Amino acid sequence: MLRVQRTQVRSLLWVRGCIGLAAALAALAASPASAQVGLDPARRLYNEGRYGEAIELAARLRSRADLADAARLIIGRAQLERYRQTADRAHLVAAREALREVRGAALPPREQAELLVGLAESLYLDELYGSAADLFESAFEMAYLDSPRAFDRVFDWWATSLDRQAQSGVADDRDVLYERIQRKAEEALMRDPGSAPAAYWLVVAYRALADPGRAWEAAIAGWLRASLAGDRAAALRADLDRLVLQAVIPERVRQLADNDADRERAAAQLREVWEGIKKEWTPR
Repeated sequence: MLRVQRTQVRSLLWVRGCIGLAAALAALAASPASAQVGLDPARRLYNEGRYGEAIELAARLRSRADLADAARLIIGRAQLERYRQTADRAHLVAAREALREVRGAALPPREQAELLVGLAESLYLDELYGSAADLFESAFEMAYLDSPRAFDRVFDWWATSLDRQAQSGVADDRDVLYERIQRKAEEALMRDPGSAPAAYWLVVAYRALADPGRAWEAAIAGWLRASLAGDRAAALRADLDRLVLQAVIPERVRQLADNDADRERAAAQLREVWEGIKKEWTPR
């Protein structure tokens, strides 16, 4: 099977400029706990990317019993973002220290989701991808109740974690991991046909399971699904285009043809069909 590096076939559109998973759930920040008015400025600073100031303000409020857990959550999330920006491991250590002290049971559901994904991101950054995926998955329903967009972001990180685990060389059975992605992607698309990450990861899963025919079909369906993806449509199409041209078509050609001449013809035919799909189903 042709191995195309992830950096070649996707733009990480769902987390572009925001690899910190807690930041990807910024929609959850305006939770009922924001009735704790004292933390609102810290949340705003965090959402504006002013992480140092958010940490400083939240730290001052951490001594208040009614705000302590939410303040530690903000500190942990902000430190994860600072680690992403600087690669200074001290920020990752500080993030863990803050998140470790959060009493999750004392938080409302939306902030519990934030905590779960913050903890999961910490594991992901330590390359504990399987454990990170388990935590991300446990936040699925809470994220979806907040909004489909929040769910999409958690789903993308969950699938990314399993993909990284499968590529790590230490997975017991990589096919099992991609079968999980396939099933969950299909379920997500049944619930929300406009889920851009589910449409993308379904193609990835079929390709990884050595089924380029189904990957091809899912890619075409995904191109059309993009019309339901709102402002994510263009990025989804760009990622699908790279994946199809660099991975799906070459692998399907190897199934369809036995010699170089036949493979060349098959590749040209598939590229022509793909270009036709793009031309006919891309908004003017």
